[in-house]
Amino acid sequence: MSVGTVVIVGGGQAACQAAVSLRQEGYAGRIVMIGDEAVLPYQRPPLSKAYLAGQLAVERLFLRPPAFYEQQKIEVQLGRTASRIDVIGRQVELDNGERIDFDQLVLATGGRPRKLACPGAEHSRLFYLRDVRDVAAIQAQLKPGARIALVGGGYIGLEIAAVARKLGLDVTVLEAAPSLLARVTCPQVANFYQREHEAHGVKIRCGVMVNGIAGDESHPAVLTADGQRIEADFIVAGIGLLPNVELAMAAGLVCDNGIIVDDECRTSVPGVYAAGDCAQHPSAVYHTRLRLESVPNAIEQGKTTAAAICGKSKPYRQVPWFWSDQYDIKLQTAGLNRGYDEVVIRGAPESRSFAAWYLRDGRLLAVDAINRPAEFTLAKSWIAEGLHIPSERLSDETIAVKSLAAAA
Repeated sequence: MSVGTVVIVGGGQAACQAAVSLRQEGYAGRIVMIGDEAVLPYQRPPLSKAYLAGQLAVERLFLRPPAFYEQQKIEVQLGRTASRIDVIGRQVELDNGERIDFDQLVLATGGRPRKLACPGAEHSRLFYLRDVRDVAAIQAQLKPGARIALVGGGYIGLEIAAVARKLGLDVTVLEAAPSLLARVTCPQVANFYQREHEAHGVKIRCGVMVNGIAGDESHPAVLTADGQRIEADFIVAGIGLLPNVELAMAAGLVCDNGIIVDDECRTSVPGVYAAGDCAQHPSAVYHTRLRLESVPNAIEQGKTTAAAICGKSKPYRQVPWFWSDQYDIKLQTAGLNRGYDEVVIRGAPESRSFAAWYLRDGRLLAVDAINRPAEFTLAKSWIAEGLHIPSERLSDETIAVKSLAAAA
């Protein structure tokens, strides 16, 4: 298909990529992108890193400059929300009452921060970080000596902790699980990050359940299940993301922890696609269904969606990958370690350059590469190939990285 109208609901990475790729695939029809923020599509990873630290102007985040959309004839409606989808009448209704006809629809609605569910959760000094507006609110609190309590010891929480410490704040991290990063890494990697943060002066308390937020507007406090009261000047919670599926569900699309799509991002309704954080797709690598919150996933699904709309088949079959920057440490993760039965550590954590290799029945599932980009790059291709690599080779640093898979 090369004519008609494609409406893209969403203004993030997946939405922008779908619009860009539609033109690259030769789509000549009308493209309308509807974003609920007042700014053009932008990168989100820097929000908890360089942008939060004040090192980037908002224009540096833009995925494409303003002139690009005009040149490519992509209509961008900013500050608008889609309130209803009529899949029979092929219309999207906006919050201002406007209706836009579509031939093909792309849902790239992303997600929203999971909120604390406890007394005091509406405290004016409790913040979440998802968009540039959130960053602006948090930046106003980032004053040397101020006390920040971070609820959640995942990557977002730890990245904010690193920025806050660099800016001279007093930082406490509260994590409900027994260790940091408990859902996504092995104990060796989790312990490494705890040591690093503690060495930078971060106070970390694991196994702590939040029972409530107390205190007046200027001096909030976190109340824990074991009776602690952690005083702070402000609080930031990073406890996960909820996919924005309400619009899709109301329109009758099949959803289950995301909008259900096939390997070409088609939903249960013909002519309607979904991509990015909101989409749950079949994984050809892990033979299960996944919903991924990552830039690479959003980009590749945006490309797959555009190809499918243009009548081309480019199934989404990527190895998931992620990254995190904290202090001078770059973590690059290839794959998902779910169900691993063995972890092999290559290198010494105390050297601040090592890799954790995750195996199941000898097959490589994932790798956490800390300041080791070569191992991350190679692991991506090896995971895609489903290689079995002997653990004794992985741990032996006398064997060159490029040669690790030689016996696979």
